[in-house]
Amino acid sequence: MVALYRDGHEPTRRFTTGSPISPVWRGMLETNRGFVALAGNLEVTGSVPKDLLDGPLVLAANHIGVFDPFVLTKACYQIGIAPRFMLAAGLLDTPVVGWGLRHAGALRVERGKATVLESFAKAVEAIKKADAPLLVYPEGRITHERGMWPERGKTGVARIALAANARVVPISQWGAHEAAYWGTETVTGWSDIKPVLTSFLRGMTRRPKFKVHFGDPVDLSDLSASKPGDAVRAHKRIMQAITDNLAPLRPDEPDLPKFHDPTRPTDTVSPWRD
Repeated sequence: MVALYRDGHEPTRRFTTGSPISPVWRGMLETNRGFVALAGNLEVTGSVPKDLLDGPLVLAANHIGVFDPFVLTKACYQIGIAPRFMLAAGLLDTPVVGWGLRHAGALRVERGKATVLESFAKAVEAIKKADAPLLVYPEGRITHERGMWPERGKTGVARIALAANARVVPISQWGAHEAAYWGTETVTGWSDIKPVLTSFLRGMTRRPKFKVHFGDPVDLSDLSASKPGDAVRAHKRIMQAITDNLAPLRPDEPDLPKFHDPTRPTDTVSPWRD
């Protein structure tokens, strides 16, 4: 049986992780709950087995738009999880949002720098301590795939999970891309922000449905961090699980999304979809 959660019928949020949640992060979670409700309707299916929350746990999700971190955060909140994020350093250095995310225990990744190895080492140690599940995007960026299926991604998440001996729960999501345009890689002024903001305001009138599904844990028990090739095998299993669970969320959009975003690049092809 699949557990189903909807807006307006949320259970009392008793967090199942043992670590205390900072008042700042709790306040952000409550604010985010209302923010997502303004943008659309959230439907959450599946669950995370409670026994997994007592040990190292990675939540691996597909990345479809600039709004989906808000949707994923609320989905986790509804089922009693306050996750930690693995985020680019630039976001954590922003004056307000970055300050809050640092209070939430977000892990910093310095992209393209030697310190990226240090970031992964910290992630492994953080997961081992089981402070909270670590929510990550194996693709590393918003998908450029034409049909918005998961990209090939990188093996970093799989390597972290194997090194920490962590369980991995795949998360598949659909609909958050309709809340706002992709925009641009770098923001240099108002002209870069305007398309995202105006599309978000239009999206509030359409009120799209945000679907998030927590899948069954990915079986990596036969793989090892020390065995050559196992990180690639683990990555394939994680990405395939995300893709397989995504298909039922978009039954009427098997090839192309109905929502057209003129700003999003479409220069890759998914290797995970049949």
